[in-house]
Parts: sequence; structure tokens; C-alpha cells
Amino acid sequence: MTSETMQAWAVDTPGPIDSGPIRRVERAVPIPGPGQVRVHVRVCGVCRTDLHLAEGDLTPKDHLVIPGHEVVGEVDLLGGGSTRFDLGDRVGVPWLASTCGACRFCLEGRENLCMDPRFTGWDIDGGYAEFLVVDEGYAYHVPDVFTDEEAAPLLCAGIIGYRALRRSRLPQGGRLGIYGFGGSAHLTAQIAMAEGARVHVLTRAPEARALALQLGAESAGDAADSPPELLDAAILFAPVGTLVLPALEALERGGTLAIAGIHLSDIPALNYQRHLFEEKMLCSVTANTRQDGIDFLEAAARIPIRASTVAYDLDQADEALRDLAHDRVNGAAVLVNSSGW
Repeated sequence: MTSETMQAWAVDTPGPIDSGPIRRVERAVPIPGPGQVRVHVRVCGVCRTDLHLAEGDLTPKDHLVIPGHEVVGEVDLLGGGSTRFDLGDRVGVPWLASTCGACRFCLEGRENLCMDPRFTGWDIDGGYAEFLVVDEGYAYHVPDVFTDEEAAPLLCAGIIGYRALRRSRLPQGGRLGIYGFGGSAHLTAQIAMAEGARVHVLTRAPEARALALQLGAESAGDAADSPPELLDAAILFAPVGTLVLPALEALERGGTLAIAGIHLSDIPALNYQRHLFEEKMLCSVTANTRQDGIDFLEAAARIPIRASTVAYDLDQADEALRDLAHDRVNGAAVLVNSSGW
């Protein structure tokens, strides 16, 4: 490898993760443009969205796109006119890479619904690499209270979970159901509990149920179980459409189920009386605003949230994705650039 090239992982032919849809590639080290900074990657979180991209649930925007959008690293080169960060600053690079700033949604402060957005690790190359570039306005200062490994999953799993919590309309001191308990859910649960909620976790993995109880959940059952009390709100993190029906049935009158993932398998037919009557609500969560990220990171540092992580070397990205697909990760997987790439 020369100083002008870097090693990375890229999505080659999307398919089942055990078929090897991502492969190692050599790329030119990117050069930041005006208003951008280059980041030397220290850690990149492994998000379920990366798995959806590799397996083709999300269609790659470009062949051999580099996944990864939970990046913590050090600014090592400034593009022209870039003034927000200094060389050596520790920054976080999230899923939302840019918005148009001109459509009705951006002008209304709802940039998560932008008509022409771009996303890190999908539209543009992400953090399964030694370096990446980011528009300085879409990067975050990382709170000092977190290590690199702790901070990485906050940048998507945490932010999206935070938005899902707000979309669920959970009342103060309310009862929250969480379906699926991986990287995003275990962070969201801590925010909810810090705000006074009673949290009930329903997930198929015994290790995840143990983690939920360790973090302070009121109960932890199998995904097919019913919670011990009716719920004021629920969030579905597992990308399993069949869980929508029992989650809706578990809601109290007027409750809301928020679906946090970017991908969900098909939902079986709803029965209006059983699932939606009595003013129950079903809503999706689409990306996030930059303000969501600012608010979440401030709350996470204040609590502070404890991220449960499983570390892999950057050259083990394919193994990390396989483990995620087969429920062998308890908490959030992170890739650490310590292998000499």
C-alpha cells in the first residue's frame, strides 16, 4: 500500500451475508472538497442497515460502495473554506450525509424528509475504510465522556433510536415496549428509563434479554410473548413485519407503535378492531435531523448512556456482519482500525 491508497470493504454482489457479498478493495485516499474534512477512521459501528445493504434489502447506489455510517475518527485534512473543525479534532460521521436545504421539508425544519438527501455508506463511501470525507456541517463533535468504541454506535443506532422514542409519543413515566434488543434498542432503553419510563423488552435472544434486565428493564421476554402490562408506546427495532400485530395488540388505548428500521419484512393483514381501533397509531421513522443528533448526544453524555459493544478489527468486517445476521452480537458491533491497515 502506498500513501495515496487505502484498504476498505465494499459491497460487490449483494446477497445472503454467508455468500460473501462484501470484499476487500484498495482505493485512492479521498481528498476533501470545499466545506469538507477528511477523517482518519478510528472506529466504525456495524449497523443493521449495513447488513441490509450487503444483502440487497437496500439497493446499493453504486457498485463497490463502501458501507459504514457510525464513524469516529480524527480530522486529518481540511477542504477549502472548511472552518468548523481543526486538524486533530475527534469527530463523528453519521448516516445523514447531506440535504438539499431548499425543498419544503428542509425549509420547514424537517430535513429528515428531504427530497434529495445523501447518506453515508449508501450514496457516498462510508467508514469501512481507513479514511472518508464528510461535509463539515453534517459531522458531530463527540462528547469527551465516551471512548471511540462507545461513541460509534451513538451516531446512528443512538440517534435513530432517540427519534423513534420521540415518534412513539411516550408520555412522562409511561410504559414502553421494545421489540428487538440490539445496538439501537439498548441505547434507546437507557434514554427512556432515565426519563422515568417503565421499559419492557421482547426479543428472541436470551443474551439480549439478560442485557435488558441488567440495564434496568422492568421485564424481558421472548419476542412472541405479551408484555406483563399494556403499553403506552412501543418501538419495533427488529426488521420483522410479523411483530407489528402483537405489538399493536399490546398497546393501551391511544398508544403508538413506531417502526425504527429502514427495512421491514411484509406485515400480515391488519384487523382493524384488534390492531388499530381505540385510536392506536402506527408510524415509521425516516432518517433524522441534525438537531436530533445534537439533542441525543447531549442527553447521552448527561445520563451518561452505557454502550455495550463487541469489537472486531477492521479486517473482520465480513465476520462482524455475519455475526450480526445470526444474532451473535449482544449490543453493538464495532470495527476498530487497529490491524495495521
